[in-house]
Amino acid sequence: MTQPTYDGVLAAARRIEAHAHRTPVMRSRTLDAELGASVHLKCENLQRMGAFKFRGAFNALSSLEPARRKAGVVAFSSGNHAQAVALSARLLDMPATILMPHDAPAAKMAATRGYGGQVVVYDRYREDREQIGRELAEREGLTLIPPYDHPEVICGQGTAAKELFDEVGELDALFVPLGGGGLLSGSALARRALAPHCELYGVEPEAGDDGRRSLRSGSIVHIETPRTIADGAQTQHLGNLTFPIIRREVTDILTASDSELVDTMRFLAERMKLVVEPTGCLGLAAARRMGAQLRGKRVGVLLSGGNVDMARFAELLGTS
Repeated sequence: MTQPTYDGVLAAARRIEAHAHRTPVMRSRTLDAELGASVHLKCENLQRMGAFKFRGAFNALSSLEPARRKAGVVAFSSGNHAQAVALSARLLDMPATILMPHDAPAAKMAATRGYGGQVVVYDRYREDREQIGRELAEREGLTLIPPYDHPEVICGQGTAAKELFDEVGELDALFVPLGGGGLLSGSALARRALAPHCELYGVEPEAGDDGRRSLRSGSIVHIETPRTIADGAQTQHLGNLTFPIIRREVTDILTASDSELVDTMRFLAERMKLVVEPTGCLGLAAARRMGAQLRGKRVGVLLSGGNVDMARFAELLGTS
């Protein structure tokens, strides 16, 4: 499999330019005062279909040869990659089959179907989505587009950090949500090229710290599906492509508790009028926990997505 590179990120930026939003970078005086830092939030919750995933999905699908486009693709996802592949396939006039867990957020499942994806439901706690995806691809002649361990997906995701560095210049620290590692490894490629002195932190849910354990042990750690409100980071392991980049480039992997995610969701909603899903809050939750260590620094945070049911959003914000 081709190794992702920063040249691939540059190619992805050109490929998606006419289709993806260049999302805004937002600031908050209250947040700056809380951390004693200059904080720059890259708002991928305002990306097309509501998450950074559109970048990687569109880059991967648009890179396929005509025959593969005609045959169609299959993907597995708890929601954001599902929507991204379904929308990208519609834009490129391709069929798409999407495996989604039965307990995926209703809004994400409805949006995936609305974009034209054919949804196949599975049990995330009892069935292996990767095996189901491979079997579907082989049986029906589809191209499998995994949510993170794919060179064109990784390079597409790296365009978010590239845009951030292009807009604000060098940073002292960058915080990136971590599930399977597509966004973090893509961000690492951009950081090395554009801000080599910037410390890079991946952030995952406390209940699913396989990335942190993998970094500590030096090999990929597999875990049971974690139970966390951060449904976009309920992955069981890093990828064979993402892990080597993360191991080589990342300063550290941090975690955030569900209660910290809720508190950060509330802050973003009340102070900045931003709707960000729990997974999208991972980076900022960790930065807020780090607190005084960031004093006087220029800090970047990727808010990775905003796809959350409004009823669930209200329920979470009412829990504390």
